Amino acid sequence: MADISIEDIKRLRQLTGVGITDAKQALQATAGDFDKALDEMRQKGLTKAEKRGEREARAGLISSYVHDGRIGVLVEVNCETDFVAKTDEFKELVKDLTLHIAASDPEDLDALLEQPFVKDPSKTVGDVVKEVNAKLGESFFLLSSLLGEIN
Repeated sequence: MADISIEDIKRLRQLTGVGITDAKQALQATAGDFDKALDEMRQKGLTKAEKRGEREARAGLISSYVHDGRIGVLVEVNCETDFVAKTDEFKELVKDLTLHIAASDPEDLDALLEQPFVKDPSKTVGDVVKEVNAKLGESFFLLSSLLGEIN
């Protein structure tokens, strides 16, 4: 059995949002290999997030972005609780989605979620949403977005 440090457990917990016991078990299962444990926990979190997708989202944020006084974007993203809507991670996700929409002008929600994310093209927008979803433990829904030219 590999020697698991409390620092690795804390770090894994912080990155994935899992409990201490789950973080420790993941590290033990991977013989202390932090990267493998992190990957395993992310996959587990994404699976749980997909199962939570059927819950009702009643809270959230509306965000706007205006670029050079020419292009305006208005986005509404909902989540299950007001507690999550107030977190920095959720606020950052909504802001990033607003900026992405301004930069990419998606045709519809499916095209948006399948687009390479402008901040990290190795991931799709859908992947980014799922990762934040897994970290915060709630389902998010992009209800609407409006992109237009400002006259």
